[in-house]
Amino acid sequence: MQADLFLNKLTSVYERSTEKGSMWVTMKRSSMKCQARLKKMASKGEPVEYRCLVCATDGKRNISTSVAVI
Repeated sequence: MQADLFLNKLTSVYERSTEKGSMWVTMKRSSMKCQARLKKMASKGEPVEYRCLVCATDGKRNISTSVAVI
């Protein structure tokens, strides 16, 4: 999902949860590569680009996006 769309939906989920219920937001850093590929890149001295996976849920709806880590 694009970042702007994610923020719009996140706002919508948050507004619903303030009236009643809860909301959870989680973040996880990921290289989007398998461990074998990461080890190979590290042994060659290649830089690894990481992304941050951001997920939000109110227990009924799940939304997520991926953001570049600078």
